[in-house]
Amino acid sequence: MKLEVVKIENPDLKYQIIVGQGNFAVFTCDDLFKALLTAVPNIKCAVAMNEAAPKLVRVTGNDEGLKKLAAKNALAIGASHAFIIVTSNAFPLNVLNTIKLHPAVCNIFVASANPIEIIVAETELGKAVLGAVDGTAVNKVESDKEKEERRELVEKLGYKLD
Repeated sequence: MKLEVVKIENPDLKYQIIVGQGNFAVFTCDDLFKALLTAVPNIKCAVAMNEAAPKLVRVTGNDEGLKKLAAKNALAIGASHAFIIVTSNAFPLNVLNTIKLHPAVCNIFVASANPIEIIVAETELGKAVLGAVDGTAVNKVESDKEKEERRELVEKLGYKLD
């Protein structure tokens, strides 16, 4: 067995990336795209999903640049039934439940705009996603000032604790 780290391409970290695993790629790729369109009005997104047979990356979306980026990342991972969703004007928070509720979705490994690395194992049969590294390692617990700043940001984004 061989282990590999695949760096997910996300120019200037400007896109939200979701990496998951599903089943029945020929159907699920388009179905996830339709579900995203329903979840967030005017979303710009692309879905790329690796199909075990005939060993293709299936791609759909409503933005050519996002489609190319999703396909490139899916191909780099290479694991059958792995999918990549790239969005430019929606957060994972807006779409994760919709994606997780799809009957063909098995796992979500990561959903982030942080730098992402996917840990891939390769055997004689093929490749598998073992997990994801989402951003950098933490090195301290937030201070009272940092907690206050976090709560101010959350409220600015429209989420209240009250």
